[in-house]
Amino acid sequence: MIETVRDGTYFCNTCAHEWVVALPPAGRFASIEDLVRRTGVRRDELMTLADIGALNAFTHERRSALWQVERAVRPAGEMFREGDSGQGEGGREEGEVSPLPSMNDDERLQADYAGTGLTIGPHPMALRRDEMALRGVLRASDLPRARDGRRVRVAGMVITRQRPGTAKGFVFLTLEDETGVANVIVRPDLFDRERLAVVRQPFLLVEGVLQHQDGVLSVRAERLQGINVGASIDAHDFY
Repeated sequence: MIETVRDGTYFCNTCAHEWVVALPPAGRFASIEDLVRRTGVRRDELMTLADIGALNAFTHERRSALWQVERAVRPAGEMFREGDSGQGEGGREEGEVSPLPSMNDDERLQADYAGTGLTIGPHPMALRRDEMALRGVLRASDLPRARDGRRVRVAGMVITRQRPGTAKGFVFLTLEDETGVANVIVRPDLFDRERLAVVRQPFLLVEGVLQHQDGVLSVRAERLQGINVGASIDAHDFY
């Protein structure tokens, strides 16, 4: 019986002999069409890769990659099956410029969260910071310098929702912005009034009173509302 010990190395159980088989180098992909031809990646997978920027090495722009994916997966037809001189795979002109407009920051953010559930670009709240500042919203990193009992506004992505059975109906939220996290306490009566916002909104703006208790900072919510940041995220809900 022959077993694979590691890539390119085999071991024979019968003769107790190990030998190495040289594998041809994979080489770099020359283009998206080369990637399609050599890997057989499905169209939907390619579209996701292009949408999240994973194919930018070929184009430097996501919509241009989407355009090239569509060209690469489209059947070329009999006349161009072998390709012609001066043309790319399937007889398509190399370097053809995409007619699609480049994604803006909001569109890139939506594509990141739709494709991977996260972003390695700017935090969603960073793209709304100027607007939030005009509304008097503090960053999470500002809270330690604010005095106990001050009325504050905070906003961010809801990353956890907790309603412990021993908390007498209180709900605890964690909001994340580009600088850190803010803890929010929601009274039972406020939760009952704003249940849909608390449960369903991925981003919240909260107004309340800042509390310094036993080294823990939290905002005791008095008002809250959902805000549109253009991304859909999944929170760790009610544990």
